[in-house]
Amino acid sequence: MGMLTVRNLPEEVHRALRVQAALHGRSTEAEVREILANAVKPERRVRIGDALAALGQSSGLTNEDIEALEQARGRIPAEPMRFE
Repeated sequence: MGMLTVRNLPEEVHRALRVQAALHGRSTEAEVREILANAVKPERRVRIGDALAALGQSSGLTNEDIEALEQARGRIPAEPMRFE
């Protein structure tokens, strides 16, 4: 796990963090971890796997379609694009 040191934190910010941590029943360090995690990994972020699954479902793609694609994989050689 990584470590982080924050220098020159204003006293009023540190005090507000301690108060907020106490309100949430956490240590100041745990509160800062939670704040940072929410800032860089918000719950409503787009996850590529979920987005691709939703795209497949909205396009009407079925399990049978996927199975057909998997069976054809490796059997049909890819043809390079032609720009004629």
